[in-house]
Amino acid sequence: MLYYPRTKLAEALADALEGRNLFNDAPNGLFLAAPRRTGKSTFLQADLQPALERRGIVVVYVDLWAATYRDPGELIADAIGRVLQSYSGLLAKAAKALESVTIADMKIDISKIGRVGGATLVDALRALHHSAGKPVALIIDEAQHALTSEMGETAMAALKSARDQLNRPGTVNLMLVMSGSDRDKLLRLVNGNAAPFYGSSIKYLPTLGADFVAHLAGLIEKQRPALAPLDHAVLLQAFELLGHRPQFFIEALNEALSPFDGDQGRPENKVLGLAYRRQQLDREQMVSEFRALRPVEQAVLWRMLEQGPRFRPYDADALRFYSEKSKAKISRAMAQKALESLRDRQPSLVWKSALGEYAVDDAAMHRWYQEHVAAGTWPPSSLEQAGT
Repeated sequence: MLYYPRTKLAEALADALEGRNLFNDAPNGLFLAAPRRTGKSTFLQADLQPALERRGIVVVYVDLWAATYRDPGELIADAIGRVLQSYSGLLAKAAKALESVTIADMKIDISKIGRVGGATLVDALRALHHSAGKPVALIIDEAQHALTSEMGETAMAALKSARDQLNRPGTVNLMLVMSGSDRDKLLRLVNGNAAPFYGSSIKYLPTLGADFVAHLAGLIEKQRPALAPLDHAVLLQAFELLGHRPQFFIEALNEALSPFDGDQGRPENKVLGLAYRRQQLDREQMVSEFRALRPVEQAVLWRMLEQGPRFRPYDADALRFYSEKSKAKISRAMAQKALESLRDRQPSLVWKSALGEYAVDDAAMHRWYQEHVAAGTWPPSSLEQAGT
């Protein structure tokens, strides 16, 4: 896939994390939200991480969706352990992936970081900072997934403690960057007195836009001069229809420019047509998924979409809503069974935190719901006739 560098944005965020900007809370934690497939992970790994490393900062990167079958708390601890291992002269012992290291008179078993009987995340991060002699930046991609397990919840609290212990006024030794594809879920890390990073705020990571489109158009015009000049405005419209998702936009460009395409029309118009088709297919897929649900499942999902972060699955208003929409008396047990069924679907439609909080798994479904409501076409099918 083509890579488009966002160096200026990365440098600006690196400045913020180092505390170089006045009236900026990033040294206490930088929380970034961006829709799925809009280039968030690429930016974190290919732009922000190198920008920090160029400044002499040790970077630990972990993607909590890279291995969803593993506990997110373990993934965080293991990522810290691997980098700590490399700074302790053990990298050459790759065959022995799990070793003990002694730093500043403290023995740390790499395999037990963050676990019962092992070093805490605070100890491990302090040891990494001491061993490297540099500030440390921990980048956690899809950080909201940490909230789905008790160990992940504990890890978040430990990272807050590590931040408080390692940082001092005017000195930032531990930088925390946490990203998420769903702002509502990420908010659970910063909203409410029990949230580990209470008081911090969520920032939207800017999506790719006109500069990215112009960059790709320039590559095409250089390779195929006969097509120049391409209409950037039409291409940008297509990119926006595709939700600023680079992968889908590049796929559309490849199809429009394919030598096997017998259509001799302008590629910009073909890309725009493909974007409309993709948008329609996405909407139809969501309608199809909704219609395939049983009435009680539809009612529960409807309530979640309507209530958002205010969703409470079993209160009296919720049970009354389920019963009204599904035309049947719905008990707490029936609602709970419906929620578990929605979670068990592939792909899952519902996300659950370790504290028993529920949310729609894909934030794009909220936008789809709001479009239907605005158009007066919700629900997309009759609850009585949909599903079995």
